[in-house]
Amino acid sequence: MTLTLMFRMLMANHYIVAAIIGAVLLLYRYIKGRYRFFAERNIPYGKPTFLLGSHGPVLLKERDLYQQIQHIYNEFPNAKIVGGFDFLKPVWIVRDPELIKRIGVKDFDHFVDRMPVFSLPDEEVDKDRLMENMLLALRGQKWRDMRATLSPAFTGSKMRHMFGLVVKCAESTAEFYVSEAKYGRRLELEMKEVFSKLCNDMIASVAFGIQVDSFRESQNDFYMMGKELLNFKKITTIPKVLIFRATPWLARRLKIDLFSASLLTYFKRMITDNMQYRDTNGIVRNDMIDMLMQARKGALKHQIEELDSKEAGFATVEESSVGKTMQNRVWSDNELIAQCFLFFIGGFETLSTFLQFLSYELMANPKVQQRLHEEILLIEASLNNQPLTYDVLQKMHYMDMVVSEALRLWPPGPFIDRFCVKNYVFENAEGCKIQIDRGQIVWLPIVALHRDPQYFPEPNKFIPERFNEENRSRINAATYLPFGIGPRNCIGSRLALMEVKAIIYSLLKKFSFVQTTKSQVPLRLSKTILGPIPERGVWLELKPRT
Repeated sequence: MTLTLMFRMLMANHYIVAAIIGAVLLLYRYIKGRYRFFAERNIPYGKPTFLLGSHGPVLLKERDLYQQIQHIYNEFPNAKIVGGFDFLKPVWIVRDPELIKRIGVKDFDHFVDRMPVFSLPDEEVDKDRLMENMLLALRGQKWRDMRATLSPAFTGSKMRHMFGLVVKCAESTAEFYVSEAKYGRRLELEMKEVFSKLCNDMIASVAFGIQVDSFRESQNDFYMMGKELLNFKKITTIPKVLIFRATPWLARRLKIDLFSASLLTYFKRMITDNMQYRDTNGIVRNDMIDMLMQARKGALKHQIEELDSKEAGFATVEESSVGKTMQNRVWSDNELIAQCFLFFIGGFETLSTFLQFLSYELMANPKVQQRLHEEILLIEASLNNQPLTYDVLQKMHYMDMVVSEALRLWPPGPFIDRFCVKNYVFENAEGCKIQIDRGQIVWLPIVALHRDPQYFPEPNKFIPERFNEENRSRINAATYLPFGIGPRNCIGSRLALMEVKAIIYSLLKKFSFVQTTKSQVPLRLSKTILGPIPERGVWLELKPRT
């Protein structure tokens, strides 16, 4: 090799290295520029972690998700709105209850959609992908049409029809543990597993129209498939979640899915087979599949409710005019199956997660538990050996106070998002006009509002009396949002509250929730972006009542 050739190679390598360094510096400057978004607009904001934005302290195991949301919220106590970053994307975090009302309700037409993680414009939605067709992900007119189609399935009258299925599952679980106790077994249990099985059986019955018993047959296909489908502890889950959050367009292009294709196929086949069998044999059952079949025929209609929505529970959210607007859109089986799948995720994972926190609070607050048990005994005496009914359950005022307070401390979603669909102008605390541009994201920090002493004194204490008749009127509706706010609130709040109350009623009637050596008190959360997960689980003993 000649000296000239060696010199040329060295120079070529030098240029390559220089180009790489230049590209890295340009990328660094670009990212730093993105993080100047709020500084350039004179908006207070939390210091972002490079590349990770506001998620940095959670991903780096410095704080849990609840702590991080509260930290951002508390950093600027006098601001109406503060800045954060969803990785590189600027996020407007709203602190002011009045502005929350405007964004969530009054000016909803500016914030109709959810942030584009799975959600896509109507014309881009792939009808074969379940995630893209779930109500949670739909946008624009398609979301409005689906919401109007489904909302009649979640009225009080429909809850009464499904109540028997719910109570049957709850009582079956209680009887299983009664029989276990008779064999002398000590019932020291991790409650997430208990409630996962119970909620699995309940959602199988209420949504899918099949009977399973995950306590007496723990390896049944429906439970094992569901457990695998929603196993968020898999090593591949966090990278997928991060790709969806940071670059949803890339996730779609690479056809990345959070859920296994084979498991999704299993659920789709199960639902379609069930629908076909019912069609062929003229079977009618008061469950979600029956209601979706009615929706497919355009036969699911709104009925005038004889009870005020708050009689279903203080936390219940009202359906807006969007959900009550008649529409004649024809839905494919796959679009309706996606909704059944959404009910499964909510019923299996979200409900069981909340129930473990509620069971913890009852275990950690024995006086509250005792008072609730006394209310259950009064109801039992009034029934005169007749079955519990939906309307009787709704009259349990202390039960509702307990559940409402648990939802305050442990909301299923620590924050909710809204996607700005057209430019929005408002005034900050100093009276200056601020504009949120079309395409930007707004977060409503639910857990921080719920734990703000300005709205809930002694916010970290479990005090059900906050929600008694005397105090309810003092609660600002925009500071208590366990099921969201406005037309895009949680469609299943009635169903969720009914299931939670029926489950707690059935278990507390037979058992005390007792602290054990495995119980972590006070409870601490894992430092993970995947949601509120107790650090060591929720362990307690189900002690049979004499």
